[in-house]
Amino acid sequence: MKATTIALVSCLCVICLIVLVSCGKKADKRGSDKSKDSSYEDKVDYADYDDGQDHGSPLTPRIRREIERDREWSGLYPEGPERPGTEEYDAIAENRFLSAVDYPLSTFSIDVDTASYSNVRRFINSGQLPPKDAVRIEELINYFTYDYPQPAEGRPFSIAAEVGTCPWKPANRLVHIGLQGRKVSTEKLPPMNIVFLIDVSGSMSDSNKLPLLKSAFRFLIDKLRPEDRVSIVTYAGRAGVALRPTSGDKKSTILAAVDGLRAGGSTAGGEGINLAYQIAKQNYMELANNRVILATDGDFNVGVSSDAALVELIEQKREEGVFLTVLGFGQGNYKDAKMEKLADKGNGNYAYIDNLAEGKKVLANEFGATLFTIAKDVKIQVEFNPAKVESYRLIGYENRMLEKEDFEDDTKDAGDLGSGHTVTALYEIVPAGPDDDRAAIDESVYEASGFSPSVFEGDQMMLVKLRYKPPLGSTSTLIEQPVVDANTGLQATSDNFRFSAAVAEFGMLLRDSSFKGGATYEQATDLATNAKGADLDGYRKEFIRLVRSCTSLRRN
Repeated sequence: MKATTIALVSCLCVICLIVLVSCGKKADKRGSDKSKDSSYEDKVDYADYDDGQDHGSPLTPRIRREIERDREWSGLYPEGPERPGTEEYDAIAENRFLSAVDYPLSTFSIDVDTASYSNVRRFINSGQLPPKDAVRIEELINYFTYDYPQPAEGRPFSIAAEVGTCPWKPANRLVHIGLQGRKVSTEKLPPMNIVFLIDVSGSMSDSNKLPLLKSAFRFLIDKLRPEDRVSIVTYAGRAGVALRPTSGDKKSTILAAVDGLRAGGSTAGGEGINLAYQIAKQNYMELANNRVILATDGDFNVGVSSDAALVELIEQKREEGVFLTVLGFGQGNYKDAKMEKLADKGNGNYAYIDNLAEGKKVLANEFGATLFTIAKDVKIQVEFNPAKVESYRLIGYENRMLEKEDFEDDTKDAGDLGSGHTVTALYEIVPAGPDDDRAAIDESVYEASGFSPSVFEGDQMMLVKLRYKPPLGSTSTLIEQPVVDANTGLQATSDNFRFSAAVAEFGMLLRDSSFKGGATYEQATDLATNAKGADLDGYRKEFIRLVRSCTSLRRN
């Protein structure tokens, strides 16, 4: 008995010794590899992040049934009035009127986000008016495309400008500025290295969150090409890899990975973002679209979760050439403020998907605009002629305002423009009175701003200046275009002008803006109806329905 015990102990000691030696050799090899490869820390060991689910198997009948159920649920609007719950929106202090003498320069970054419009629609469709800080007027206006001229050869975008009567205050003028991004056909778009970063925490279990997300992503997967590469990172209590980098032509494998996702657990968003960027960087492709697509309700509650910490993380990653698109889902605990900040600092865009039709719009109909950047750090600076303008107000863009010095500072981050995107900005103008001889004001008045009214010629009201960089560039290019007021009446303006004015009026009414003047829902409805144009996708028709719904909601 004693001899047997001694033999067993000896065997155990030998086994332990073998394990220790083996581990030591692996550690030595790992350390050796690390010394040979300075980027070792950026390498992802996918086995460490296996999420424990079989995403690569063919679709089973059960999964197919769940897909159909998800599609059914995701097409529905929530029943009954929404309750904002723990939803978070940043407070907006509206832009005010500024004197053209004291503040002759107005500088801001473009904004191609559209999340506010579809989120506002969600509230109205559920039978209530949205919280006023959920309404970002520039995003309502830029939800729609406008009929602007295509850019000249060699330019990423064109500039259009128009001046007409302000609908809600006829004594004032309204200036409409539009940018049209160059449209690049899908076959000519550069390859994509895309990492889907998908929130699968317990808060995403509702039918208009993960189920809707899974159905919407099928539109994007259908657009993938053989030269594209896709990975999927998930996060709940911890981050995991649901799909290793996979060629875009292996659609069944990608679909199986998406369809196999299930919600549960807490939300370690910071860890997921880190892992997604790590994989994107490890598979980085030169002259390609390297991008992380974050899909979430924004309710991060584990690890790095504060806005400041997440923004700092995103700012670090964008310098490595990986852009960010943020897709928001759900209600009740929706963190709009957090997601807008992430997209803004990640050289990306932000959309809110409230139903399957919106998923198709963002990920299929506007595929190029959503995912392919043709110009980055796009800034606008307007110089006002005090001989023509007493004061002015930029409608919206409150969280995109820049200092005048930022316009020529190429280190200052700004918004990006996607393929085929249109961007629209509106200024309300109080014209200079006939007794205001502002042209005779001594130029010393302007010395503090570095501005001189001598830049204007003839009847020019303002000078629009833009700066932009190519997607991989670091030096900006300047474009300038003067604007003249031809005293055009409202009815003689273009459909672009009148429809964008109707959307701005609607936004001011939802916000109960102190600048809404004589705006009414009825007037906004009439303006939009008479400027609907071709409306091939029905988006403008839907807008008119929403405005009419608000008329009833206001009465109730």
